[in-house]
Amino acid sequence: MSTILKLRGASALSEFRLAKLLPQLKAVHPGVQSLAAEFRHFVEVSAPLGADEGALLDKLLAYGPPLAGNHAKDTLFLVVPRIGTISPWSSKATDISRQCGLPGVRRIERGTAYYLKVSGRLADGERPALAALLHDRMTETVLASESQAEALFEHVPPRPLGKIALGANARAALEAANARLGLALSPDEIDYLATAYASLGRDPTDAELTMFAQANSEHCRHKIFNASWIVDGEKQAQSLFGMIKHTHAANPQGTVLAYTDNAAIMEGAGAKRFYPDPDRFYRAHDELTHTVMKCETHNHPTAISPFPGAATGAGGEIRDEGATGRGAKPKAGLAGFSVSNLRIPGALREWEAENYGRPNRIVSALDIMIEGPIGAAAFNNEFGRPNLAGYFRVFEQGVGGVQRGYHKPIMLAGGIGSIAEAQSAKKGLPPGTLLIQLGGPGMLIGMGGGAASSMGAGTNTEDLDFDSVQRGNAEIERRAQEVIDRCWQLGANNPILSVHDVGAGGLSNAMPELAHSAGRGAQFDLRAIPSEDTGMSPREIWCNEAQERYVLGIAPADLARFSALCERERCPFAVLGTATADGQLVVEDPQLGGRPVDLAMETLLGKPPKMLRDVKRRKNALRAFDAARVDLKDACYRVLRHPSVADKTFLISIGDRTVGGLCSRDPFVGP
Repeated sequence: MSTILKLRGASALSEFRLAKLLPQLKAVHPGVQSLAAEFRHFVEVSAPLGADEGALLDKLLAYGPPLAGNHAKDTLFLVVPRIGTISPWSSKATDISRQCGLPGVRRIERGTAYYLKVSGRLADGERPALAALLHDRMTETVLASESQAEALFEHVPPRPLGKIALGANARAALEAANARLGLALSPDEIDYLATAYASLGRDPTDAELTMFAQANSEHCRHKIFNASWIVDGEKQAQSLFGMIKHTHAANPQGTVLAYTDNAAIMEGAGAKRFYPDPDRFYRAHDELTHTVMKCETHNHPTAISPFPGAATGAGGEIRDEGATGRGAKPKAGLAGFSVSNLRIPGALREWEAENYGRPNRIVSALDIMIEGPIGAAAFNNEFGRPNLAGYFRVFEQGVGGVQRGYHKPIMLAGGIGSIAEAQSAKKGLPPGTLLIQLGGPGMLIGMGGGAASSMGAGTNTEDLDFDSVQRGNAEIERRAQEVIDRCWQLGANNPILSVHDVGAGGLSNAMPELAHSAGRGAQFDLRAIPSEDTGMSPREIWCNEAQERYVLGIAPADLARFSALCERERCPFAVLGTATADGQLVVEDPQLGGRPVDLAMETLLGKPPKMLRDVKRRKNALRAFDAARVDLKDACYRVLRHPSVADKTFLISIGDRTVGGLCSRDPFVGP
């Protein structure tokens, strides 16, 4: 039976941050006199630690000066990771402890103990209001005592598989499930599913519906961009995506691959690349090397929780580059943000006079720009990729009686990398090919992110919006990339036949995509999926969006060689199933019994209905611009003060833009 150790840590906040936070707390309760904060460590051990082991653990957890003073009589607000989740800090600290000789440590988690000296009693509504200022409700929970923190380590039986009873009115049953699970299914898709399950003669599982929703979400399938359009009664010859692709179709020169893999590949040239041979000696390799390019957005998670939202946006784009072809090398990144007016307290500008509301779960534009860029910069830095480019735009304006802006922001993540010509195309997957997960374990985070990102801001339920945000762990992603690097560096002996990253929809999207793109079915063992949460249901295991994972196809004969590479890089992996020739997607659950998923690949990915958009052009009555009312000097100063134009040092200086040592010039060098 495991034991939970509760250990005091270092002082958690600087005097500057405490001084900034104290007035906000006083505004809620004027009796708040002082504030202090320290880290608290909670360690789950499989057996009591010996004296030497205890001393070693104390050394590992001593990384700052202790908190001064006695705060036993102060009011405690203990902020810990959301119950049922594991923080990135925990994943790293636990791994470090094991590497340092503490195999009995199952998990280390960290919380922050805030001590408020308060005169008088807190009213019923004041404690929650104070707690709201001390934690991120997306990723953290506030407890009243240390004993409550043991809930972080609870091991509970798995929740059961859910089934949706279609009954006599299948459409109504599916509509109810659509709302309850936040699936963002269109009416056409609900009709399609009702027909599909009627032909199968059974009810759908919640795992199947969630998988279908993620795989066919706007986020993954670009349904609006691929839709058929009727404009003013006239059917359009091309979809929006067709118009975009037409540029490439008319001028394909210089392109190796576009619109068919995780990133585009542009023609490169011969280059000398410095990497180790199989004998582990580094040498220059003269080979034709192409450029990998990718941009994508991560808007919804950044609107809900900016730091992890932007961090996992950067991390997902990095994985897309690495998972191109049979393995590529990410080199440099970019991050960009479009938000509404900042409305900085005490510094409101003339154009920010009117404040339009937003859903409560979406944070302010100012909070996004304080936390989001740091999240993107932090992930790039920790992964070891320099973030060299970016943009920042603020826009909010009334036009024709409609207020337009970016309350739901654009968070743009992009980058470039390198790929050898010989590794640019994925190979087929013969029946029996091992389907492997590379990277970290699954956990109950990021549920339904693809569907949530496909909804309008504020239309999903608040709890489901919170569930859709992920957390990033750049360290484990770096290890996975090192394994991919070791594989493609083997040239013709690369064991990877095909690779995809795990993003929206988790394994429920990535594994079918891996198999379906090779024209195969697949069979999986649900309990072979590494998982940190014993209580997850089959739906949650199959569909969670835990980050830092890739899926790969590898021949059985190459498993031992691949395993040795993973062991060398200390990167977890697991064989989840095999490719099949029957075109069927089957997920078996040996623990609870039954099949959480049993669908034809064509039902999941091949035949869903195409969206039709029937629209009419609308003329806006715009006011004539009156230049006589504009003072030129004042207008010039307004333009120069606008955040889109003003100095961007605060965005550039937050990270090491030369991490990795391959940048020829730092962004701050030059005029």
